[in-house]
Amino acid sequence: MILIIYAHPYPHHSHANKRMIEHAATLEGVEIRSLYERYPDFNIDVAAEQEALSRADLIIWQHPMQWYSVPPLFKLWLDKVLSHGWAYGHGGTALRNKSVMWAVTTGGDERHFAIGEHPGFDILAQPLQATALYCGLKWLAPFVVHSTFVCDDETLQATARHYKQHLQSLLEVANG
Repeated sequence: MILIIYAHPYPHHSHANKRMIEHAATLEGVEIRSLYERYPDFNIDVAAEQEALSRADLIIWQHPMQWYSVPPLFKLWLDKVLSHGWAYGHGGTALRNKSVMWAVTTGGDERHFAIGEHPGFDILAQPLQATALYCGLKWLAPFVVHSTFVCDDETLQATARHYKQHLQSLLEVANG
């Protein structure tokens, strides 16, 4: 089962994520947990989130890039749900050997992320990748969609179809 942890603070303003989620939702074996819909008060039900994670084979962390980072509710989700003794530390093996993929959208193009002495987008993935590895998760190559503010609808639909196909292929690999 693929579990998508979706964190878009303004989903009704979404260009790419909305279409990606709509396409992913048509796949059998995909569960979507929209954090901003579930927890508008930021009061996360940790037990429910951990239970959902325990059912998943593949976890997707999907959100728009905000100030070169994750949306605030997703950061809180990481802090609360990936707890010591459950996700890491003594006895914290609940996520071990599951896979995780970062699905992120950005308004800027790829060149926008070539900043200073550390060019490339991969540097921005390092905190999430380190978190995943620390919890025993297998880090998969991110699914990145750049330039979402200037994409036309046809391009966004094609991207969403590609995302769905990518998830489908990950499901097929997981099912052997």
